[in-house]
Amino acid sequence: MTGWVLFLAALITFMLTHAIPARSALRGQLITALGRKGYFAAFSALSLLVLGCLIVAASRAPYVEVIPPWPVFRWVPLLVMPIALWLAAAGVAIQNPFSFGGLGRRPFDPEKPGVLRATRHPVLAALMLWALAHLLANGSLAHVILFGLFAGFAVMGMALIDQRKSREMGIEWIRLSRNTARFSPRASHPWPPLWVWLVSLAAYAVLLHLHAAVIGLSPLP
Repeated sequence: MTGWVLFLAALITFMLTHAIPARSALRGQLITALGRKGYFAAFSALSLLVLGCLIVAASRAPYVEVIPPWPVFRWVPLLVMPIALWLAAAGVAIQNPFSFGGLGRRPFDPEKPGVLRATRHPVLAALMLWALAHLLANGSLAHVILFGLFAGFAVMGMALIDQRKSREMGIEWIRLSRNTARFSPRASHPWPPLWVWLVSLAAYAVLLHLHAAVIGLSPLP
């Protein structure tokens, strides 16, 4: 029972750390105090810390099989995570008027939307791919709850943010979003700079190296 209590406590903590800053008044105060980049850096660090605790708690919850542990499913995260990390890095590298996470300096050009051609929400898209890939590879009840919630949160977040932004931007939404998509297999244009590819590959290598030490399970089949 203790394992389930720790898992639920970690899950609630993660949800609170995202629900409280979502309130526009509090978010505005934090951005004023820390600056936009400082706020996103602090929020990202806190999110990663709480996420790590949540994943560890899920691994220690009692095992109840939901999805059979077929060996082929172990390959899914290895193949999907480079794409997810690339999406996240490319999304952070540009200005994004449609979602969060864009810290680029150049103003957004609707004729050259970059990664936003494939998704207006690259960080949420990365979260969705990460969650779905790990759900297949970790089919216990705790992991299905964990990764299923993350995938659902990402998909729902894309739709809700699109609705809110379209109301806020009005006619500008049509002009700026015409070459973008909520989520699509369309290729990025133009491609992100070289450092985005290098950062995503480096992050992938680091995650592979630290996965067993932090999570307690090797990601390799």
